Amino acid sequence: MQCSAFEGNYFDEKAVWLKAGPYEAAILPGVGGNLIAFRDVEKGYRILREPEQHEMNEFRALPYVHGIPVLVPPNRFQDGKFRWNGKTYQLPVNETSRGNHLHGFLYNVPWSVDDYGSTPNESFVTVSLTVDEQHPVFKYFPFKFTIRLRYALSVDGLFQHTYMRNSGEEDLPCLVAFHTAVNAPFAAGSSAKDYRVRLTIGNRWEMNERMLPTGKFQPLSSVEEQLRGEGVYPFTESWDNHYTAVPQNGSNRMELTDTKLGVTLVYDVGTSYKQWMIWNNNATEGFFCPEPQMNLVNGPNTDLPPEEIGVFSLKPGEIWEETSRIYIKG
Repeated sequence: MQCSAFEGNYFDEKAVWLKAGPYEAAILPGVGGNLIAFRDVEKGYRILREPEQHEMNEFRALPYVHGIPVLVPPNRFQDGKFRWNGKTYQLPVNETSRGNHLHGFLYNVPWSVDDYGSTPNESFVTVSLTVDEQHPVFKYFPFKFTIRLRYALSVDGLFQHTYMRNSGEEDLPCLVAFHTAVNAPFAAGSSAKDYRVRLTIGNRWEMNERMLPTGKFQPLSSVEEQLRGEGVYPFTESWDNHYTAVPQNGSNRMELTDTKLGVTLVYDVGTSYKQWMIWNNNATEGFFCPEPQMNLVNGPNTDLPPEEIGVFSLKPGEIWEETSRIYIKG
């Protein structure tokens, strides 16, 4: 299998491209380390939602509905407040309609390219971001840490390794999510109606009018029972829902099946992610976001048990890491 990794461009943005056999992928270090493209060029599959050339300015202004953006700390925080170890930090309120902070600080800032290359079996790239007193993020999120993403392409599809290290002197909130935007359809000759999605969800969190959890669960609808069972058309109804993650057969995953072609896209995210968000842009065909998330929305501001809601800390010098993979079977 031919494998290569090289610097290039994705339209007007600098990129590192990976190639391995029929697969290619591109990452944008300058826009949040976003893995913006994953394709099977032989079969004509475009797995992730990509911006077109005329959409690049719009993408840079709103980078979390394309590719695989990283969210730290993820999702919404009421009034922009972030309670941690007896202190309250004030984050910017950037969702003004609901009075919340939304999606953290890392999805649109420049990351560093640490390494890229290839072997006979894979191509790979590693990007990282270090936050300390000199970094603009520190003003609002005053913790010292390094986060690193390694992506590799091989015969087994796209592999992601996420690493976070606490380089400070106090406990670090280790709260990570990915706002992964998946095309439906991903195959050129198929339509969205040909697709069925399954997700390893457990309970659905009840949300208030500000899209913050009340701490209670809601019963699953018949559509949601299908979502965790045999699968359902991804645009049956509007989804902006938050669930607990309950692995099935030892795996925490999303499966998207093209019933016309008889192939299934698997997004296996690892069991560190205790929550799933699923958002389908008001049931608009084209793409949806199955979002693996460590913590409950607004989790640090609730009084629910941290272990139950995925609110984890790293002590000074400690490391957290997790792996995910996207591949096609069938």
